[in-house]
Amino acid sequence: MTRTAYINGAFVAEAEATVSIFDRGFLFADGVYEVIAVVDGRFVDDGPHLDRLDRSLREIQLVLPMPRTVLHDALLALLGQNAVTEGLVYLQVTRGPAERDFAFPAEPRPTVVAWARSLALLEHPRARTGASAILVPDQRWARRDIKSIALLPQVLAKQAARAADAFEALMVEDGLLSEGGSSTLFMVKDGALITHALGTEVLPGITRERVFALAARQGVPIVERSVSTAELLGADELFVTAATALVMPIVRVDGVAIGAGAPGPITTRLRADYVTSVRHGAAAAM
Repeated sequence: MTRTAYINGAFVAEAEATVSIFDRGFLFADGVYEVIAVVDGRFVDDGPHLDRLDRSLREIQLVLPMPRTVLHDALLALLGQNAVTEGLVYLQVTRGPAERDFAFPAEPRPTVVAWARSLALLEHPRARTGASAILVPDQRWARRDIKSIALLPQVLAKQAARAADAFEALMVEDGLLSEGGSSTLFMVKDGALITHALGTEVLPGITRERVFALAARQGVPIVERSVSTAELLGADELFVTAATALVMPIVRVDGVAIGAGAPGPITTRLRADYVTSVRHGAAAAM
């Protein structure tokens, strides 16, 4: 099957999908992106994802060059054209092509691209046994709340994780954990969930918010604060959340077993409840 991509209002074969070498996304990483999960042929939390896209665009002083409803319809069509019933859609908006100059062009022509992939989300091979992680220095820029396409520090961190046969790289700054290379980090200690408070230091995760709601239904208290590396290694349970990882248990960090070295009861229950809420159509709509 020939896969189809979306570029500036047109659907084209992926092999023919190109952008200008003068696109500011290519030259300066001047753009933002979103990844939206797909389960049973439906988007998961597409409304909140597009809200976050709008916020990221505002923060870099860029405007989506089409009505949001038009974009949403295009993403739905992209799913159908690629026969994706479980997987993801990747969406990227850049400031578009212009002569190379650090300052914004006077009249930007944004580039909007999207593509879709089939991927096993609900039955991830590491979800049952738990995944491992490594600790890496956090070398990212100061505006981590913007979902920027400038991802070189994350690329290096994730490559280090891959070299260590780990699922995720956990970012450490001044002895404190912020988040994963592409995920939100949660620690379970004495029956409570602990995760970094929102701010410019971390991305406001969409899956994070759904987990908050699920934890509240279970009566699990939530504490928003940073965690030291010593606390992390002494956690009862750890897990990370992301659009395509859902709720992923982390059972080893730098070779050290977390808790019993297996997915813990709170993590296991949250993942099961997450999957149930998605499959029952509880995804937040556009």
